[in-house]
Amino acid sequence: MEFATLTMLDWDPLWLTLRVATLATLVALVLGTASALLFARVRFPGRDVLDAILTLPMVMPPTVLGYYLIVVFGRNGWFGPWLEQTFGIHLIFTWQGAVVAAAIVAFPLVFKSARAAFENIEPTLERAARTLGSTEPAVFFRVTLPLATRGIVAGTLLAYARAMGEFGATLMIAGNLPGRTQTLSMAVYDAVQAGDQARADMLVVVISVTCVLILVVSGRLLGPRHH
Repeated sequence: MEFATLTMLDWDPLWLTLRVATLATLVALVLGTASALLFARVRFPGRDVLDAILTLPMVMPPTVLGYYLIVVFGRNGWFGPWLEQTFGIHLIFTWQGAVVAAAIVAFPLVFKSARAAFENIEPTLERAARTLGSTEPAVFFRVTLPLATRGIVAGTLLAYARAMGEFGATLMIAGNLPGRTQTLSMAVYDAVQAGDQARADMLVVVISVTCVLILVVSGRLLGPRHH
């Protein structure tokens, strides 16, 4: 299999994908971990319904999710005009829109993994820390968070891999503009459509190797502990 030499322009989708995936994963990490802790510790009315809504991006077709994003953040959407007038933020056909789409798609992976990690923590360990005089923030940062770290990190890695491969929702809200919003997955699609097999091969290898490495590391984190 013969690979074409990548030009400087060819690297643009890679750098954009890394930037979008990194920012989206950070957003998913913060919101997903906070939501996971809430669901693992608090019982409230409508909990199951909200859980289903938060998990919906895992099973919803990406194009449908992208349509919802347009309805919410489009120029004529629910919050689009407010964001534009108040903060001057435009999400449609921008890389920032790609970050929002990737973050929403990646969120459930962090949420589910972190929630399972929090729920598997032995409550007696936290109670013992409180008995010894630790405040709630101290219990969280010294006991709860360290014990849940493996699950959170594993979910975060899976979220990063998912954000890197996001296509449908990103295409709907950010478009496919070379040098501006074209991520690796879109560049592969364009290369195949244009019959540029060599470029498609190179891009596929780059994203495949990256995702395999992430999955291997994630699998090791989720695997049984060896003492």
